[in-house]
Amino acid sequence: MTSDKKAILLIIDGLGDLPTPKTPLQTAKKPNLDKLAKDGITGLMSTIGRGIVPGSDTGHLQLLGYEPREYYHGRGPLEALGAGIALRNGDIAFRANFATAKGNNIVDRRAGRLETTIAKRLESVLNFEIEDVQCIFKSTVEHRGVLVLRGKGLSANISETDPHKNDHILESKPLDDSKEAKKTAAVVNAFTRSARDHLHVHEDNRKREKTGKPEANAVLLRGAGAYVKVPTITERFGITATCVAGGALYKGVAKYIGMSVLNVDGATGTADTNLKEKGKATVNALRGNDLVFLHVKGCDSFGHDGDFNGKTKMIERIDAELIPIIAKSGANLIITGDHSTPCIIKGHSGHEVPILIHGNERADEVKTFDEQSCMGGGLGHINGKDIMPIILNLIGKAKKYGS
Repeated sequence: MTSDKKAILLIIDGLGDLPTPKTPLQTAKKPNLDKLAKDGITGLMSTIGRGIVPGSDTGHLQLLGYEPREYYHGRGPLEALGAGIALRNGDIAFRANFATAKGNNIVDRRAGRLETTIAKRLESVLNFEIEDVQCIFKSTVEHRGVLVLRGKGLSANISETDPHKNDHILESKPLDDSKEAKKTAAVVNAFTRSARDHLHVHEDNRKREKTGKPEANAVLLRGAGAYVKVPTITERFGITATCVAGGALYKGVAKYIGMSVLNVDGATGTADTNLKEKGKATVNALRGNDLVFLHVKGCDSFGHDGDFNGKTKMIERIDAELIPIIAKSGANLIITGDHSTPCIIKGHSGHEVPILIHGNERADEVKTFDEQSCMGGGLGHINGKDIMPIILNLIGKAKKYGS
């Protein structure tokens, strides 16, 4: 199959912004993205719907053709899949943070942004059974991790233990009167207590205490979800697809919908990610796939930090190091974000994100790729649900509607 019958979907996480008086996209020197915009077609996109603030999980599901209202069952299972845990129907999964606590009070939700190597060693004492429920814990990056509860009669309809600020550790409570919710909340609370006991005596924490570093002596849980197997992207759309990403969530979304996932050296999910290696892996993956989903995280992180210059420089890095590689592939390129993360807000917003398509499409009069210019693009204002039909049409896989 020729390259023009294949597609690369590049999601620059948190790409959109608000002008102060310009946006990072308007400020950045990005000749390669601007050339693609000049030769292609542009517009603005509402990922979920006008004014709706997308989560990273729901946003990516929507862009990949999986309506969140039908297919989203919580972030925990997506994170767990991305962390490499093979889930079974009925498993309850959580996002987890190592934290520092004194008594029941949290003094640092991230345990001093715990080193990944230490978190991996602490992981071993957090895998045990509570009655008939298996607790499967895996650390991911720095203080982050996932917990999976596996057993009969469990429910995700429970409250979390993470207060999302330095406050006291919350007790999990059932959110309905079912025996499953009551049982699961009790198991979560027992896990929280046992984790405190195991972590308190761990050698690494004793060393941290002696050197004055924050102990990773508690685990906070949030984002509970029940794993439910869904139809694969091949079953639904008749295409083969793979994912190139660094972050666990994005790998997890891909695995959830049946994509293969490539592990690329230097793909960290942070601002120092190796963009050139990700680009090379993406182009190589076109040989055996109709679609490659390529994810880059850095812009979103800088947006959350309110770091305008950092976000601008990240866009310039993407333009200089990644775009030339994928542009030479000959594949159709769809380049956009999953949501806006304006630096002045330091969080996600419901503002539309710019989108450009280069390949088997018409061209418009837009000359530069940014929020303001793309307002006048030929795509107009589209929704995230439009992306997969557009991709299928670009690569000749669209089915006729009617006779």
